[in-house]
Amino acid sequence: MPAQSALVLNGSPITENMFYALCPRVVLVPFVILATVATIIASQAIITGAFSMTRQAIQLGWLPRLRITQTSALGYGQIYISAVNWIMMVITIGLTIAFRKSDNLAAAYGIAVSGTMLMTSVLLYIAMIERLNWSLRLSMAVAGCFILVDSAFLIANSAKMLEGGYVPLTLATIVCGVMWVWHSGRDAVMQVLKSRYQRTDVFLNDLAARGIPRVPGTAVFLTRSKEGVPPVMSWHVKHNRALHERIMIINVSIESVPFIHPTDRFRFFEEAPNFWRASVHYGFMERPTIPPLLEEANAEGCDLDLGDVTYYVGRETVVSRPDGKGLPKWKQFVFAAMERNASQVTEVFRLPVDQVVEIGRQVAI
Repeated sequence: MPAQSALVLNGSPITENMFYALCPRVVLVPFVILATVATIIASQAIITGAFSMTRQAIQLGWLPRLRITQTSALGYGQIYISAVNWIMMVITIGLTIAFRKSDNLAAAYGIAVSGTMLMTSVLLYIAMIERLNWSLRLSMAVAGCFILVDSAFLIANSAKMLEGGYVPLTLATIVCGVMWVWHSGRDAVMQVLKSRYQRTDVFLNDLAARGIPRVPGTAVFLTRSKEGVPPVMSWHVKHNRALHERIMIINVSIESVPFIHPTDRFRFFEEAPNFWRASVHYGFMERPTIPPLLEEANAEGCDLDLGDVTYYVGRETVVSRPDGKGLPKWKQFVFAAMERNASQVTEVFRLPVDQVVEIGRQVAI
């Protein structure tokens, strides 16, 4: 900036780009090429970061399941998400066409950067309290300095709101809105499904009273609840009038930490004869894989027939509640669209596709 000011004071015309005026004409083209390469490298970092944050949001239940391609067997973080890549491409091209040149994006860039700095300072305060266990006064004193400066930058940049500053705020609002709709929709579905769970002892006594036959093999039911019989199992018995001899109910939880220690990942107990219940914990940076856990359970004394395993998963179709007291129509419509286009549970938990039975059901929210 001082060098550019010196050029202006020396009488250089201000109609041309002052940044490039600092460069000798002989090396101007090489510098432009270098700047272009640097921009490409920076864009790749942004794309990779978007992929990583999207996967973490999916794992934590704030976005619908998307198809994630692992591009390297060595690096878990090397992934590709087609939907995110296409969305970013469309937004980038749209901004390029709308703003025409980078100078017009200055206001949008200022709002984005100052907003990011402010959010980082707020997260620093939270980390000081929850992770570093600092006192409230010390955390406020340290983080407060950063928050004060960042807030001043954000307020100053807000004067350019109508000149392009609305762009990052609009995009952020859309992303947060999608996350809010998906999370609230999943919560509504969970509330309905919890009301349909049956106590295990009641379910097993009913099987014996009705003389439901137990066929050879192992059935694995994936459920969101940590207790009771999942509705998928009840539906299966109701329509097929039979149940496998060995049953394993698995509840998978994604914790708000990056990684889970292997000794804390998998726990199971025998709730009834040949009826086991397991809880599996993964960090949001880990990819759930169910089949190896069955081998681990067998090695620890769980008598499963691994040569004949069938996985049962449920797929919900969202409909409106007849009493009209459910989610608003617009939210239900958006959530149902995301639910229909989400990736299959089979792919998320890496289940063998030829051993999966998917059971559909309607859920009124």
